[in-house]
Amino acid sequence: MGFRLANVEGRAVLVLGDDYYDLEQACDGRISSDPMAALAACDQLAGIAARLSDRAPTGPIADAKLGPPSPRPTNSFGIGLNYRNHAVESGMPIPDAPLVFAKFPSCIAGPNDDVALRSDFVDYEGELVAVIGKTAKDVATDDAWAYVAGLCVGQDISDRPTQFTATPPQFGLGKSFDTYGPIGPVLISPDDLPDRDAMELTCSVNGEVRQKDSTGDLIFDVPTLVSYLSGILTLLPGDVIFTGTPGGVGAFQNKLLRDGDVVTTTIEGLGTITNRCVRASDHPRADFLPEQMKPLLAGK
Repeated sequence: MGFRLANVEGRAVLVLGDDYYDLEQACDGRISSDPMAALAACDQLAGIAARLSDRAPTGPIADAKLGPPSPRPTNSFGIGLNYRNHAVESGMPIPDAPLVFAKFPSCIAGPNDDVALRSDFVDYEGELVAVIGKTAKDVATDDAWAYVAGLCVGQDISDRPTQFTATPPQFGLGKSFDTYGPIGPVLISPDDLPDRDAMELTCSVNGEVRQKDSTGDLIFDVPTLVSYLSGILTLLPGDVIFTGTPGGVGAFQNKLLRDGDVVTTTIEGLGTITNRCVRASDHPRADFLPEQMKPLLAGK
């Protein structure tokens, strides 16, 4: 048996069926209420979850205000061009090693939080997100799943002017605005999923399906990414990996996000996150568009 971990108003909870159980209460205080402490103790969570039916639930999960399952990761990574159809639509070669960028941790947001648009050229990117559960260094690919606390749904929201303002382009800042990393709704342990290696991912904007693919089409899958990253730096409990987005992003359809748009991202077995877009003030380079982006954003 695995576990399902959520963040309800800053407190770690375990989810069973339609109900949630406050973790600190369920384990009689052995693990604190901090979701980051729960992730660091993820090896204990399955055992606690197995005994939840003996307790009264804290409340129905449908009524809970959910935060990000890993609210304060030390490291947050994004992986670029990790689906072949996205590399093709971008006009880029298939990478022969993971294209990794920093998605700074302050961007992490809850599964139903608003996204603050800071220019007229902001894009959606539905993604599978992996969260690390124990310290990982030089992990072999065959052992990597043992270091993953769980999987959830994510959005790698991307401000294209900031991403392409430099030559060559730099990804980190354009994907790290506040609110540009919503994740959730619940973190599900890999052993609690029928097929952790191939789940259908769908991203819709205002009900129109824009992206649809299987996570089985990842060029570099979750174990490969954990092994690769841990061979370079030490991964810590709570670290977040946005594993990449499939084809169908807005920049190549002239369908970028606008004030009031609702982005709905679903992954089979993991649930749905829903994020409303709210136009905020412009950032300093909001009007900048590089030459190579103009024909793309004109739909040519």
